[in-house]
Amino acid sequence: MNMDHLKTKIRHVADFPKPGILFYDITTLLQDPAGLREAIDGVARPFTGQGIEIVVGIECRGFIFGAAVADRIGAGFAPVRKAGKLPSTRVRQTYDLEYGTDCLEMHDDAVRKGQRVLIVDDLLATGGTARATTDLVKQLGGHVHALAFLIELVALNGRAKLPGETVHAVLQY
Repeated sequence: MNMDHLKTKIRHVADFPKPGILFYDITTLLQDPAGLREAIDGVARPFTGQGIEIVVGIECRGFIFGAAVADRIGAGFAPVRKAGKLPSTRVRQTYDLEYGTDCLEMHDDAVRKGQRVLIVDDLLATGGTARATTDLVKQLGGHVHALAFLIELVALNGRAKLPGETVHAVLQY
């Protein structure tokens, strides 16, 4: 199903968070009830009835879509956060961004061994956060069924950091 009309609801901000970066601001899409519903449906639809047990959402916009997708497909939800934000014991993975480095953490009991996992975020760019999250899920023994994104920036080739993984993107730029 083609959802390219949703692109008209996404604001483009030049030179954010630093010069040379074009930021795709989804807050304008989130403000539109029909657009939000359609975007969530677009992320969730391919995974309905696929036996996903837990959706892992990447901080912070992945929380918005991940929790909604989990609800739609009848799965639980687990957050992946930036360092120091989770209160219990956790696992950590460092990764590269298109504009620096960072690390992600998740609780060490967020994913059980053998659990079918869908990783969700708003954007696939260079693939660093997606790769780090995939590694965290696998470190905990989870089976990554797929990764799903609202937006994929094709020219940044983020899929190359996810060899062998199933990747779904609703919109491609």
